[in-house]
Amino acid sequence: MEGATPADQFIPAGLAVLGIEADETDLAVMAAVHQLLWPPLLELLAFDTGDVEPERRADLSKAPA
Repeated sequence: MEGATPADQFIPAGLAVLGIEADETDLAVMAAVHQLLWPPLLELLAFDTGDVEPERRADLSKAPA
């Protein structure tokens, strides 16, 4: 399976382990969503927040101070 992305291998295997049957259309939709969402998620995970001080007594009903 040359040229296959890790998602192309992981998603069908994960669904099989869970006992979920997925046809080619289901897998194509999952692959499209993965291609759409994965790059921004990687950027978010790489974002360095080490220099940001945590907000004390945060009021979650308001925007951060």
